[in-house]
Amino acid sequence: MSYGDPNNPYGAPQGQQPQQPQQPGYGYPQDQGQAPGYGYPQAPPVSPYGGPAAPTTMPGSVGAARVMMWVIVGLQVVGIAVFAFAAAALNAAKDNESLKDDTAFQDLVGNSTGVIWGYVVFGLAWLVFAAVLATKFKNGGNGARVTILVFAIITAILGIYPFLLVGLVHTVLAILVAVFVGNANGKAWFNRPRY
Repeated sequence: MSYGDPNNPYGAPQGQQPQQPQQPGYGYPQDQGQAPGYGYPQAPPVSPYGGPAAPTTMPGSVGAARVMMWVIVGLQVVGIAVFAFAAAALNAAKDNESLKDDTAFQDLVGNSTGVIWGYVVFGLAWLVFAAVLATKFKNGGNGARVTILVFAIITAILGIYPFLLVGLVHTVLAILVAVFVGNANGKAWFNRPRY
């Protein structure tokens, strides 16, 4: 049986040519009831500079790091208040008449009051630095990211020393800030182009 044989069930009917379904050519839209890409996932958006597009909204991990920075600021306010109250109480005890004769106490108070006021000043400076860095999350560039990373690492180390409840919380929060700012989402957010 040949192609032109009228008894061939697989051949074209006699007198007609086999027809091909109409396919749109290159460059024509293919939205005739079919999904674009025929089930394949769409490619991620690409920036004009090549590579993946920059995020337009702050990623959740970076937003969480910003909130943690503000919690660190709040903890520093509490710590400064406690140290200032302790320094003021030691100054008041130094002037107490019943303790004037105790030279060991007077030496201890005289030396520690200055150290505690030094902690208050350092804590206040660190608080201002943390608040400034917390405001840089929205518009800061890669320099702000690196500064926040260094700040978080130093804060984590300083929080280990006293290892009280507040110091432990400071350490955990600072480690989380460093991880969230240092990961790929943090890098993409701080390195995004600004127009």
